[in-house]
Amino acid sequence: MNVLRRFVPPYKKYLVLSILFNILSAVLNIFSFAALIPILQILFQTGDAEAATGYMAWDWGNMQGVLMNNLNYYVTQLIADYGQTTTLLFIGIFLALTTAMKTGAYFLSSATIIPIRTGVVRDIRNQLYRKITSLPLGFFSEERKGDIIARMSGDVQEVETSIMSSLDMLFKNPILIIVYFSTLLFVSWQLTLFTIIFVPIFGWFMGLVGRRLKQKSIKAQALWSDTMSQVEETLGGLRIIKAFIAEEKMNRRFDRINTNYRNDIMKVNIRQSMAHPMSEFLGTVMIIIVLWFGGILVLTNKTITGPTFIYYLVILYSIIQPLKEFSKAGYNIPKGLASMERIDKILMAENTIQEAVQPKSLSSFEHQIEFRHVSFRYGERPRVGEPDDSGMQWVLKDINLTIPKGKTIAIVGQSGSGKSTLVDLIPRYYDVQEGEVLIDGINVKDLGIHDLRQLIGNVNQEAILFNDTFRNNIAFGVDTATDEQIAEAARIANAYDFIMQSEQGFDTNIGDRGGRLSGGQRQRVSIARAILKNPPILILDEATSALDTESERLVQDALERLMKTRTTVAIAHRLSTIKNSDEICVLHEGRIVERGTHEELLKIDGYYKKLHEMQS
Repeated sequence: MNVLRRFVPPYKKYLVLSILFNILSAVLNIFSFAALIPILQILFQTGDAEAATGYMAWDWGNMQGVLMNNLNYYVTQLIADYGQTTTLLFIGIFLALTTAMKTGAYFLSSATIIPIRTGVVRDIRNQLYRKITSLPLGFFSEERKGDIIARMSGDVQEVETSIMSSLDMLFKNPILIIVYFSTLLFVSWQLTLFTIIFVPIFGWFMGLVGRRLKQKSIKAQALWSDTMSQVEETLGGLRIIKAFIAEEKMNRRFDRINTNYRNDIMKVNIRQSMAHPMSEFLGTVMIIIVLWFGGILVLTNKTITGPTFIYYLVILYSIIQPLKEFSKAGYNIPKGLASMERIDKILMAENTIQEAVQPKSLSSFEHQIEFRHVSFRYGERPRVGEPDDSGMQWVLKDINLTIPKGKTIAIVGQSGSGKSTLVDLIPRYYDVQEGEVLIDGINVKDLGIHDLRQLIGNVNQEAILFNDTFRNNIAFGVDTATDEQIAEAARIANAYDFIMQSEQGFDTNIGDRGGRLSGGQRQRVSIARAILKNPPILILDEATSALDTESERLVQDALERLMKTRTTVAIAHRLSTIKNSDEICVLHEGRIVERGTHEELLKIDGYYKKLHEMQS
């Protein structure tokens, strides 16, 4: 199975131990039940014991006859020396000891599977998380967050429940079936050949239901993703839901999705519950047929003795249980495979932001950032000679822009003009389809991604903070930061006073996404984070647009301190915040239509002047 080949190899030592213990358990089981033959001979006085008058030499052509004769002779000697009741006690003690050893081996075989099961699930989650953090932002614009959460929770849980819990069955039951089947052949090959006719029928029924189960499981897991997406959207939009009195509407919507999921998972579970009754019925039919045919061999043909036939039935019953569990695995595994397909959609997703084979190193920023004939659109560029049928519009068209070191360049324009997309090309959140972005004359695609992003600091319109302390949020990404450096960054960002007024100062938890802070406080914490990183290039994406006047003044003051001696690219809606920029570029429908200082642009009767007059 592909899943096992991919994830089990690191745990192969546990797998080998489990297989060894399973073999030991099966062999001990055979020997423990072999004690039934002399017990039955003594209890029912079958006369078989008297037939053995001495030990027989080993004969590979008559292994069964030699073993049965020597066993009978040994029991006869015990009876002669100690009597029947004492011999019965000896045989019972032997049965108890071998059973204790068998159950011990059985326990160890299951215990050695547990590190594999838990380890593989941990590895899948780790791989998923690493993949999520490595994929470009474009991947997540096409995927719902709730769906990704569902794959990390529900789908991984299903893999654990369905595939990993079946590991014990997969590596234990085939061994038991092979050992028990070999024993059945050894005891009576005629009876075994007659029995084997029914096994393919048994397997065919299991496979038929298992294939249908997988199809239903894929649909059920997709509906689970819808359910999780609904929960994620509700938590993110709770304020709007309450503001528009839409609780009942959302409740009905969730109930519809949840009911659909329930109906599909109900069908899956009903079908899965068929495994035990079906295997029970088929097993009983097999026992009845074997009893009938075995009775003929015992009563008519005399090819097998009564006690040996009872032993045969005990081993046959022992092989039915592994067959049942094997068939149960055949039901469970398709559910897990359906979930694994959904997990693989993330694990196998192509990372379009690839690092160069031999990336160039850039330890510092010395000269300029340059956009050279840059055109960009979301979606893949068609291959040479292929028609462009994507229907995607160009977001940026033939952008030429140079940003010298130490200068502040502002980007303004209407919503949808491509401002955020333009600055996202610098740290390679997206790659251009045409033209190139260069830093100090080196194409950003040729730079190491870590080296490139180490040069850049971001302060976004929405301050993205984590459910952690002030200290850890400010020091995010700077593992070597000292307490003094963190405090100094907070002072420069006008955040120190309100941090120290909180219950535990820098060790105060700020809540989910900084929910315990005001918008201005969140923004100043994110500025402190950028100050501590101390990047030579700074990207400000409408950093003050969502703030009130007082908060804007404090944040703007912090930003001005941050921008000193740095090369800054600032996106702004409020033109008052970028009046002092060295150059302002006006974007309209993906093109730079005007550029100059604030005063120069006001003299032109163009887009910038209209924006300025509207805000005035």
